[in-house]
Amino acid sequence: MIDFILKPIKRVLSTMHRIPLLDALSPSPLAPVTEADKAGYLRSQGLAQQCALEIGNLLQPGWTEKQAARSMEIWLRDNGVKSFFHKPFAWWGSRSRFDGIKTYKQYQATERRLLENEPFILDVAPIVEGYISDIGFSGIIGQNPAFDQGIAFLETLRRDIPGLLQSLSSGGAVWKAVDEKLKNAGYDNIHQIYPMGVLGHRIYKTTPKIDASVLHFGWQSYWELASRGIFGQLLTEDFEGKMDGLWAIEPQIGGPNWGMKFEEILFVENGLARWLNPDPHWFIKRTNNK
Repeated sequence: MIDFILKPIKRVLSTMHRIPLLDALSPSPLAPVTEADKAGYLRSQGLAQQCALEIGNLLQPGWTEKQAARSMEIWLRDNGVKSFFHKPFAWWGSRSRFDGIKTYKQYQATERRLLENEPFILDVAPIVEGYISDIGFSGIIGQNPAFDQGIAFLETLRRDIPGLLQSLSSGGAVWKAVDEKLKNAGYDNIHQIYPMGVLGHRIYKTTPKIDASVLHFGWQSYWELASRGIFGQLLTEDFEGKMDGLWAIEPQIGGPNWGMKFEEILFVENGLARWLNPDPHWFIKRTNNK
């Protein structure tokens, strides 16, 4: 019965981009990506990563998620960002594996205070000169062997993902291969808990005209995805479409009371895949220097 109801809804959403007005306003997600575009996405991603690195290195035990998220937004606005695909998220400890999260609102930063030796995640998606990026940082203040092991696993997974995209028959097969790898390593699949269980989503160049958000996501995020056919823009276990284009890939693993992730831009063209930045920053580990 659920499939009977959902299938026609998915069919309508997946063809919204074919409506003439929407098609005119929203260019094809498979439009060629120029060298100038790649440079623009790298600038956007680099600024977001610099923000996460600088705020992450300011964090101290006792900071709230709201303090961190607000600090990231202030930093980005001070550095010229005027709008967001989504505003900053900050998740500490058990919330970094989305324990207890049941609504969109609960993903937003809370008054939960950071503890020493517990992993945390910073995540933000600014729009810079029209270029959307979306990044995720994992971090810790102190020592935790589980954090070190998780980083080592994610580094290996990051190396493997381009090859998976090149060798497997569909994006859905990549989703399932990543799921198998992390479960075989003893981790929970946390990105499966995301809305629609996405491993990643397409990103675009856009023309933000207003700075407005709903549930922490800028209006551009809803428009850019829905107007192109939302189910063709999300890398889920059922994805069967063409993968060419730019993707924000965000595998997230979980252990007891913690979650960890990286997120960055992957470029796919003619069956070949590569990270836009071959050597990014995506995790923070330091001692408490209070």
